Amino acid sequence: MWKEMKVGLCVSVSPPKCSISSSNYNVNYRPAVILPGLGNNSSDYKKLKESLKDKYGVATVVAKVSRVDWLRNASGLLDSNYWSGTLKPTPILLWYLKRVDDAVEEAKQLSSSNPSPHISFIGHSAGGWLARLYIQQFPASLSHISLLLTLGTPHLPPPKGVIDQTRGLLHYVHQNCPKPLHHPQLKYVCVAGRYIEGAPLFGKSNTDSDIVTTTTTAPPRKITLRARIVGQGYKQVCGKAEVWGDGIVPEESAHLEGAINISLDGIYHSPLASDDHFRPWYGSPAALDQWVQHLLI
Repeated sequence: MWKEMKVGLCVSVSPPKCSISSSNYNVNYRPAVILPGLGNNSSDYKKLKESLKDKYGVATVVAKVSRVDWLRNASGLLDSNYWSGTLKPTPILLWYLKRVDDAVEEAKQLSSSNPSPHISFIGHSAGGWLARLYIQQFPASLSHISLLLTLGTPHLPPPKGVIDQTRGLLHYVHQNCPKPLHHPQLKYVCVAGRYIEGAPLFGKSNTDSDIVTTTTTAPPRKITLRARIVGQGYKQVCGKAEVWGDGIVPEESAHLEGAINISLDGIYHSPLASDDHFRPWYGSPAALDQWVQHLLI
């Protein structure tokens, strides 16, 4: 099932059909920059990059990030704001923002024939809110970034009483970085996955299944240990265990007010441990077909 929501309104629509193929290279689509998620390597997005280019004709640059690079964030442990949950993004994340800036410059070169090149951002997981941070820290970028498309991004900080795993960074982004309602010239598309429904760690659940889809004729199923574990992960993000999500990020946390909000059934969070047939992620062909049309402008 494919759902699209904007400014809090939910409307069910049929999946869009894209007829773009590798033979349509005469169409000059905006280049795209992929912003890797926390713990991900640039090479994790190789297949997505190739699909965008070969199937849809969208030239793509992946910000150069390795798994070892993420250890740089450990410098935040030396900041007293880390322990009080009021951590600021710079200088902790400046290394990542510079990698994004390098990728932006590379992508702009792909549109060298255009005196005022426009590009699209594709932020996966934390890469989505880091994209918002980049735009805030590099305000001149608003002149050439036309689309911010996020995949399984935890946009919203956790509620009071829940430990912020980012130690204040998400609160900073939520309070200081561009929001869809305030930047109409920048299109926001937020894609969430509904792969598994969480459950409480102990006791009964209000739901009777943790499978991807349910029908009225399906028999009740016992709550699995997996659903209970996933539910605890969801609880650390949005404060609730019994919600749908992509296995890491709850659906409600991956949407933003004022954005085009899309929910995709059966879509897993990460390219790691994913499978295009049995456990597709946001970049798998079945999912890509549902959001790629926003790049084809």
